Order: sequence, then C-alpha cells, then structure tokens
Amino acid sequence: MSDAHDVLVGEDQATTEGEGAGMASAYSVSRYWRMFFWAAAVFNLIIGLAGMLSPEATIDARIIGLFIFSFGIVYFHVAREPMRFGPILWAGILSKIGILALLAPQVFGAATVDPMVASGLVADGIFAVGFLVFLMSVIDDYEI
Repeated sequence: MSDAHDVLVGEDQATTEGEGAGMASAYSVSRYWRMFFWAAAVFNLIIGLAGMLSPEATIDARIIGLFIFSFGIVYFHVAREPMRFGPILWAGILSKIGILALLAPQVFGAATVDPMVASGLVADGIFAVGFLVFLMSVIDDYEI
C-alpha cells in the first residue's frame, strides 16, 4: 500500500492508506453545510439575475449583477462537492467582505436605511462568516 490519499471526489469522501492500512477512514461533509452552500448559490443567483435584468440598472450595475450571478454558479458547485470546490470559497469571502466594506458605511450610515439592501449586506456577512468557518474547520482538518 502507498502513503497516497485516494479521494472519491463525487462522494466527497477520502480513504487514507499507509501505516494504518487496515484502518481506512472516510470523511463526508454534513448535509447542513451543503444546504448552507445551496442557500448561498440561490441567494447569489437571484440577486445577480435581478441586477442584470433591472430596467433601471446602469451597464455597471448589470456587469456587477453578472459577477454576482457567476459566484452563484461557483457556490452551486461547492454545494455539490464541498471538499473538492471548497477552497474556492476564499474568493467568495474576499468578495463578500469587500462588498460589506464598500457599502455598509453608506447603507447603515444613511438617514433612512433601505431594508432590502441592508438585509442583502447582512446575508453577505453571514455567508462570509460561514465560508470562513467551513474553510477553517472542515477543509483545514482534511488533508487532500
């Protein structure tokens, strides 16, 4: 037996062989994490589509909507195979924290807060924290 790791990507399970050749271990991602990533995918797909199709959107807003929609596709793949595509969540964390840093002071500092925009920013914050927790706990504990 070799010391290499055999990864069953479609199942998100890994079997380690080596010194403990008779003691194979399997790892699989909780369905709650998968549901979390599905929620992130749906959120981004809806927000991105709305941004692209809004009749009053500028070309810049449509381009941003396209990028948001594209991240929804990424999160869709993470939901399907979290162990394989999970590391790409670093890009999601960067984008969501970036959006919060750019928009939160303006949105939450205004005299009247737009509840739709505010709830979207709160959701981005929740997803960013969730992605970080997943990467630091699940992915970090797993060696590919």
